[in-house]
Amino acid sequence: MSSLADDASSATGPDGPAGAASSGRGTRPASGVTAATQPVAGPGLSAGEVAARVEAGQTNRTSRATSRSLAAILRSNVFTLFNLILAVAVTLVLLTGRWPDAVFGFVVVVNAAIGIVTEYRAKRTLDRLSILTAPSARVRRDGVEQDVALDDVVLDDVLLVGTGDQVPADAQVLDVTGLEVDESMLTGESRPVHKAVGDEVLSGSAVVAGAAVCRVVRVGEEGYAQRITSEAKKFSVVRSELREGVNKILRVVSIGIVPVSLLLFWSQLYYTGGVRESIADGTWRDGVVAAVAGVVGMIPEGLVLLTSLNFAIAATLLARQQVLVQELPAVEILARVDVLCLDKTGTLTDGHVALTALRPLAAVEGARAALAALAADPDGNATSTALAEGLTDTEPAAVRDTVPFSSARKWSAVRTDAGAFVLGAPEILLAGRTDAPAAAALAEVRESAGTGARVVLLAHAPGALPTAEAPLPADLAPALLAVLGERIRPDAAQTLEYFRRQGTRAKVISGDNPDTVAAIATKVALHGPGVPVEGFDARDLPTDPGRLAEVVDAHDVYGRVTPEQKRAIVHALQSRGHVVGMTGDGVNDALALKDADLGIAMGNGAPATKAVARVVLVDGRFATLPGVLGQGRRVMANMERVASLFLAKTMYAAILAVAVVLLVWPYPFLPRHMTLAGTLTIGVPAFFLALPPNDRRYLAGFLRRVLSFAIPAGVVIGAVILAVYGYLRPLVGTDDARSAATLVLIGVSLWIVGIQARPLNGWKVLLIVALAACAVLAVAVPWVRDFFALQVPTAQESAVIAVAVVVGWVAIEGVYRVLSPRLAGTSTPQSIS
Repeated sequence: MSSLADDASSATGPDGPAGAASSGRGTRPASGVTAATQPVAGPGLSAGEVAARVEAGQTNRTSRATSRSLAAILRSNVFTLFNLILAVAVTLVLLTGRWPDAVFGFVVVVNAAIGIVTEYRAKRTLDRLSILTAPSARVRRDGVEQDVALDDVVLDDVLLVGTGDQVPADAQVLDVTGLEVDESMLTGESRPVHKAVGDEVLSGSAVVAGAAVCRVVRVGEEGYAQRITSEAKKFSVVRSELREGVNKILRVVSIGIVPVSLLLFWSQLYYTGGVRESIADGTWRDGVVAAVAGVVGMIPEGLVLLTSLNFAIAATLLARQQVLVQELPAVEILARVDVLCLDKTGTLTDGHVALTALRPLAAVEGARAALAALAADPDGNATSTALAEGLTDTEPAAVRDTVPFSSARKWSAVRTDAGAFVLGAPEILLAGRTDAPAAAALAEVRESAGTGARVVLLAHAPGALPTAEAPLPADLAPALLAVLGERIRPDAAQTLEYFRRQGTRAKVISGDNPDTVAAIATKVALHGPGVPVEGFDARDLPTDPGRLAEVVDAHDVYGRVTPEQKRAIVHALQSRGHVVGMTGDGVNDALALKDADLGIAMGNGAPATKAVARVVLVDGRFATLPGVLGQGRRVMANMERVASLFLAKTMYAAILAVAVVLLVWPYPFLPRHMTLAGTLTIGVPAFFLALPPNDRRYLAGFLRRVLSFAIPAGVVIGAVILAVYGYLRPLVGTDDARSAATLVLIGVSLWIVGIQARPLNGWKVLLIVALAACAVLAVAVPWVRDFFALQVPTAQESAVIAVAVVVGWVAIEGVYRVLSPRLAGTSTPQSIS
């Protein structure tokens, strides 16, 4: 028995879908188009004509290289201003022979390695990007059929395509036998399209029924699929507010760091007796080491490293949930998305057809069993599969005779012991009928079609089994209406309801019929349970960007959207200040996914779509998105905590550098002192504080909030250190004063750690206590004390340290409770829990 018709009535009329390809989609069956079904249309090009086109470059060969080379990736991650500064600093310290002061150099290596690996992974994904996956194409040349590589197809070649083939190049149909093409991956239209002589078939589409002879009209880069692929291959970096905020800070620091570092170096040499004297007695080493300590303190290099690590951890956690993050900062974006654009097929629906209703029209014995028999075809298409799955409780009738389905007739028939039955498109089976049974059946068909459903009619033939050659009898009795619809994902409504609660507006953008899309959107409660949704036909969308933005703001469901329009809709939303997320699975979604702030592809989608998306839901589960949102929130909220630690350090290091230059003092710290303080008050706590879950909703103004606390806190720390260092150095000497300043720095900075860890719980208190204990051990354990060049404080020094630490605590608490909220534009301290 041949495959059943999917040529059912729908919101678009009788040209409904023919279902999915039977097998081997994207791969050629053993014989391709058989001799019995193959249309004929000329001998094709001659060998000379093929050679001439190859010479002219009119072949299907395309460039497959990404615009981002490995050399460019290495340059962008290694040759940066801060890497240069830190590399010079490490070299200078090593030249002095004081290698313990050069341990900060490892940060450069680790940070560059993370960036290189991440971008190289993205490069490899882009290099593998290809829409056309068929291994070869079948052409006719010199009157002989032959298989050629896709790259060897030339302009004007005569192509032969049949069921299961993928079209290798844009072509015009010359001769056809019931050709139906699935263009869903290209246009978003979920229903296979009937093609007639003169129509175009697009590269990358799949033949799901019939056969055709076509002439190639566009090859290579000019092809429809390749134009989309070329756009998708262009390298781009995801827009991350977190990364942009950090980069702004780094740019500001970079402006001042070079002149400050030169002045600091000069002041240290001047303090040790001048350049000539320092070189003569070797004290230049002290000046170099002190200057490096000041420079390293001003660079928040750990913040860049921790940002990369935090993104990497989030990506690892998401991978366990079957979510592939293709560019690490993407985990942040969903926390900021306020408009989520959804493709219907593959996102809200799973792309399969399901039997949604079986409506009896008359009491006809054996009708249901006959329908089950028609659906039992093991080689059936999407319609027969859907009918079979919906009729599992019905025993198929014994088949006595059949009439195979034909896309030209749009019906098939079967004879059982209960009589003859015909299954097909209702308007074909009841054509020209005005009698009451036919009118009632067609009224039900129109009602179902109005919801975007597909409908097939089973009618009883009172006489003999109809024949394929003769017209259908006029006395067919309507028996059953089978209503078919796309199978909605069971998690779609729940996931949409979650985003609705979060204030994220969802828009459904599809290449399918607007009524069909609206019906699906209503079923998944896009605007809430029971709220009807209207579809907007994208063919009526304005081209003016300003007008388009107004229309896009007013409507949430769109049908008949082209790939270029999907992209324009994303741009229109972004022009209104929205952060746009876009999901999809087809090639037609690729351009929009690439330009959206966050592109999300389904795991069963087209290779092009998955390659350009920032996030891929490997298992294709729409319900995974809330988990991605949770990771984005964790990254944003927790990085806000730790950014304050790093930037407070940058602030007090800058204050100390300027003060030392003006006062011509030796710098208050050695590089190893900064390494110890940074590890205990920034590195270790930042790592732990960046890990725990955090469900705080995203609030705009990340950079302003961070700086409103970090700058005044850094001023407080710098002032306290200068006071202690300036008081003790004349009394106890530079070495003891530096040791005391280091302990004050650790003590006051731990209060900042406590503030950023609020609300405190058991493990956070234990963390702070452990960090304080490590600071005590650094002074108490002799070999550790010697390594970090610390001194055991005297009673006088201990009293000064204690007073300074308490004063610092009080001042920073005041900054947190009073000054910082005012600077941030809020009335209360910012809670980051």
